[in-house]
Amino acid sequence: MISDKDILQTIERDAESGFRLLMRTYMEPAYWHVRRMVVGHEDAQDVTQETFVRAFRFLRSFSGDSSLKTWLFSIATNEALRWLGRRANVATLSLEDSTAQLVAADTQIQGDAIEARLQRAILRLPAKQQLAFNLRYYDELSYDDIANVLHSSASAAKTNYHLAKEKIIQYMNQND
Repeated sequence: MISDKDILQTIERDAESGFRLLMRTYMEPAYWHVRRMVVGHEDAQDVTQETFVRAFRFLRSFSGDSSLKTWLFSIATNEALRWLGRRANVATLSLEDSTAQLVAADTQIQGDAIEARLQRAILRLPAKQQLAFNLRYYDELSYDDIANVLHSSASAAKTNYHLAKEKIIQYMNQND
């Protein structure tokens, strides 16, 4: 695996080559992070693309206070929330209705009832708990990194994760 240091050194030498290396390294994890938030494949692709456009624009301002992955996930989270906000203002269906339809469609494609139940449970969480859970469970970020993405403290990130986990367990047990 290519390290952040290698990527940053490549960016210093040649911004375009370094950015391509950044994309090769983090495109898939960023896509899945966004996909868990916006659900639909095409929407996730659009938001992920916008994430990397913004990252390229602000690449020189990366301070190194966090890992590149954490920095990118912060941008991706903001882009996904911006997209969800625009969609909520335009959509005639409620977010819950359209999300339920997308989850149902995904369920038919995947055929995995347990995963579909888990996704429904996650989608019922408040936004910060949803993000904290996804970042910890799927992306395996530390609480400090989650705090950087959520612009909160590590203890708040940990609390949000554990609250989310409890709500998910409760939902899964009630919806067998």
